[in-house]
Amino acid sequence: MAYRRTPAVQQRLDAQRDSIASAAVALLTEHGYQGLSIAAVAEQAGVATGTVYRHFTDKSDLMIRVFREQCRREVDAVEAVASAGSAAERVVRVVETFASRALRKPTLAYALLAEPVDAAVDAERLVFRRAFAGAFADAIRHGVTTGELPPQDPELVAAALVGAVGEVLTGPLRAGVASTTTTVPDLVTLALRASGAGPIPPHRHEGAPP
Repeated sequence: MAYRRTPAVQQRLDAQRDSIASAAVALLTEHGYQGLSIAAVAEQAGVATGTVYRHFTDKSDLMIRVFREQCRREVDAVEAVASAGSAAERVVRVVETFASRALRKPTLAYALLAEPVDAAVDAERLVFRRAFAGAFADAIRHGVTTGELPPQDPELVAAALVGAVGEVLTGPLRAGVASTTTTVPDLVTLALRASGAGPIPPHRHEGAPP
């Protein structure tokens, strides 16, 4: 008869798996992808190295789990602030929210956006970029539909904006810069111009998410 885990055992294993993933996030936030190892994760989580391998095949397997969770959190944050308002306001919120959150945790953001990683992990990064582009595309499509923005290809402009935002942020994030005074406002201006929107909506505090 095959062994069947009891609910209590499965709950304990799930909690241990979550603890290991949380330990990996903590190390990724402090040291980045290249500074993370299975041994370091085990020590951070307070378990044996073999325990980590019982839950995850290797470092890439663990990082895929971490990337999916962290990237989904960032996409959710962007989508939450870009679901209402004028087209210009939505574009501004996408840029402000994404860039400001990234600059608050530069080492983690650099790992998610640009740090050299294994091919399997890099595939998760592509999914993240597409989801982020989707938030831009939805905002631009809304503006085209309402007449706020000139006719354009929302997906093309969104992909270009994601590339621009990622490229601009890579330098500060690689250097571990926690904040800047001009990066976010400049990115907002770029995004508004690229999408054909008007000036920055009034009554907004530049460089900070709403």
